[in-house]
Amino acid sequence: MSFREKLESRVKAIDSLLCVGLDPHESELFPHDDNTAKTDDLITPEARCDAAFTFCKTLVDVTLPYAACYKPNAAFFEALGDGGTKVLRRLCQDVIPPDIPILLDAKRGDIGSTAVAYAVACYDHIGADAVTLSPLMGWDSIQPFVSGKYAGKGAFLLCKTSNPTSEELLACQLASSSSSSTKNETVYERIAKLVGETWASNASSALLGLVVGATDPLAMQKARKAAGPNVWILAPGVGAQGGDLMDACQAGLSPSGSGMLVPVSRGISRAENPAEMAKTLVEEIRQAAEKVREASASSSGNSKDASAVSIIQPYQEDFIKFSLSEGVLRFGSFVLKSGRTSPYFFNAGLFASGAALFHLGNAYASAIMASSELRDSTGVTFDVIVGPAYKGISLGAVVCSSLFSNHGVDAGFAYNRKEAKDHGEGGQLVGASLDGKRVLVVDDVITAGTAIRESHEMLLSVGAKPVGVVIALDRAEKRSLDDPVSAVQAVSRDLGLPVLSIVNLPQLQAFLTKSSEFSEEILQKVVAYRSEYGV
Repeated sequence: MSFREKLESRVKAIDSLLCVGLDPHESELFPHDDNTAKTDDLITPEARCDAAFTFCKTLVDVTLPYAACYKPNAAFFEALGDGGTKVLRRLCQDVIPPDIPILLDAKRGDIGSTAVAYAVACYDHIGADAVTLSPLMGWDSIQPFVSGKYAGKGAFLLCKTSNPTSEELLACQLASSSSSSTKNETVYERIAKLVGETWASNASSALLGLVVGATDPLAMQKARKAAGPNVWILAPGVGAQGGDLMDACQAGLSPSGSGMLVPVSRGISRAENPAEMAKTLVEEIRQAAEKVREASASSSGNSKDASAVSIIQPYQEDFIKFSLSEGVLRFGSFVLKSGRTSPYFFNAGLFASGAALFHLGNAYASAIMASSELRDSTGVTFDVIVGPAYKGISLGAVVCSSLFSNHGVDAGFAYNRKEAKDHGEGGQLVGASLDGKRVLVVDDVITAGTAIRESHEMLLSVGAKPVGVVIALDRAEKRSLDDPVSAVQAVSRDLGLPVLSIVNLPQLQAFLTKSSEFSEEILQKVVAYRSEYGV
């Protein structure tokens, strides 16, 4: 039976996507506290190996009803010395039942005879069904693990890992080609696309999957989109590393509510009752999968379905919470200028203290740096930030400051006067020179878009090149029932510019879905409003 067949059969048999990690940390084998004398030097290699075997076997025994897959981490066994490999082989060949797939977390990455030797060690010597690999040396480093006599095996390729510094390489943008499909493509998106297209066809009998950290739901969502619905994802980072299970499932599961393994090791092994913890995790994954299936079914043929839940990033959640604490964002019943009764109201003018402006600037800067439209392989795609008078002036200043202090981006700053000055330096513009410069405009909201259009005309008149607009909140609603586009969409279309926001209406809904502080009634009012007026 191939790895794919074994995995899919096991997932279906027990209705679980939980992958139990087997990581025999030294601290768990021989726990001690600061008040206990450390006797590590007195523990023999044989005792360490025996403890590792007992630790892993016990974990396997109590999690058997819940594990879709087991994932031993080769490093912890190798660290035990000669006996560690024997322990790993014994677990894989004698302890874990043959109908449960084994994914060896080895992260190998080499070519030629070295890669072949690694494959022999992982499959023939250890007894694994699949391995984790680094794909940065290309198909040559993957082929030996999924071809020839190993054509029925599996490989999960490091795509966007859960460690924070993965951004330094895997999130780098590749040089754009003339093809719009590769514009602003990151390294991890290219890996996902290769796995979903070219490499999958090269290894049609094997299962090629991706390793994408649950700590970055947005990257998970993009990787899933690039790879397609049929690629399996391994999503480490839930639990000890801080990844949110629901967010990860919403971003990474296929429309059928499957296609993703959630590996958990310390979260289970260090629990007071590992079996109960595994059972709880399986139930939580099932609930998330059911939500994904429901959203997929209800949105079939309707890409604007209001029941679909958007991904919300940590900086966006923090911004919403802070806006609520400042009274900037309120939920209730509010009659808007348009005559609509909205379940929420946003007044950016209430960001009226040093602390508030500090948080506001950080949120704008985070949104800018998270945007593929405003970054490329060389850095940001703007030279100067312009804040239109009057609200935009303070916004532009704090955003420039936050970009520099938090991200090392030193952009120019300028603003306009409502009326041109006829003395002193004169003119309508103050601050950095705009002639020939790429300009990013910041504002709070776009209601009709008049102020942004006027700013655009003014920038063009002085030789500037507008490259985008960033606002705090996108209400993402139709201008009228007869007009299917929003004010933001109209501005983007008419000016040919990307318009980005810190948060939007779908993300407010996502926040309410996760939050326990607001009633179901408030959530349903937002869903209903979005269903009637959303774009």
